[in-house]
Amino acid sequence: MSQTEINRKVVILGSGPAGLTAAIYASRAQLEPLVIDGPQPGGQLTITTDVENYPGFSKGIMGPELMNEFRAQAERFGSEIINVWIDKVDLSERPFTLYGKASQDAAEISTIIKAETLIISTGASAKWLGIPGEEPAPVGLGGNGVSACATCDGFFFRGKDVVIVGGGDTAMEEAMFLTRFASKVNLMHRRDSFRASKIMQERVFNNDKIEILWHTEVREILGTKEEGVTGVKIFNNQKKEESLFPTQGVFVAIGHKPNTDLFKDWLEMDETGYLKTEGRTMKTNIAGVFACGDAQDHYYRQAVTAAGSGCMAAIDAERFLVEHGEAVKNTETNW
Repeated sequence: MSQTEINRKVVILGSGPAGLTAAIYASRAQLEPLVIDGPQPGGQLTITTDVENYPGFSKGIMGPELMNEFRAQAERFGSEIINVWIDKVDLSERPFTLYGKASQDAAEISTIIKAETLIISTGASAKWLGIPGEEPAPVGLGGNGVSACATCDGFFFRGKDVVIVGGGDTAMEEAMFLTRFASKVNLMHRRDSFRASKIMQERVFNNDKIEILWHTEVREILGTKEEGVTGVKIFNNQKKEESLFPTQGVFVAIGHKPNTDLFKDWLEMDETGYLKTEGRTMKTNIAGVFACGDAQDHYYRQAVTAAGSGCMAAIDAERFLVEHGEAVKNTETNW
């Protein structure tokens, strides 16, 4: 099988808000970046319905439509976007080497990409329960009453009765946030104690709008495309009883997993796999490799902050190339 080799000054791995913003800035710096789509082109916003908290869209915008605008803007300035499954990388020397296949299941490497700088924007994936009804629409109710981000979607549940599943700090934070909108928040946990910090637990215990259901497992999410979520099937693992629990929304808060396994032998990460960056920059421990978006940020996890970090990564990469005599210094004051 013949292989295609591509050489670029800037390669961006991932095409969510961080990756495509990096592409826009790198393109405007005349660096002709290559963007590699990855397994979910457009990132998590492509499975989100209404986006009402992204600046510039006073009436809101659909997630897929927003990402199409990102993509069109990046391409207008000269970014090339390809869909290749990156199977492995070699970051031992510059240019860095990425080995791509036509798909995850393909047997052979079809594309070899050489990158003078690499921007990693592979994002993070929400951990799900793996139950019926949880899948993204149109198969399930994901994005239509089921969410993994209270900060993103809590507003849509104003005055509604909702369920949140989890027992860590994320679940506590999201439950507290949801009380600003929901009439009642039912926090379901499969054990009889939380693993969250004591202070977060106390805040939840002291909030009258939160009811805790111990020993409770959510087995199925019920509803229709037209109505959205109408209830959940729950199982009390202490009493060994199954029942139907009416609700109008389900939030899954059992954590996120950064999509960084590809770099575990190369880059410094925290204990959960988020890439570490240097100070206020997007620099990793390898010179010429930068990280942005949810692959690096486990705290905010918002489209607008991801986009901002993508901008920073592109500027860091452009400055790195200038320092190494491989790019012309951009003299525009506004990039």
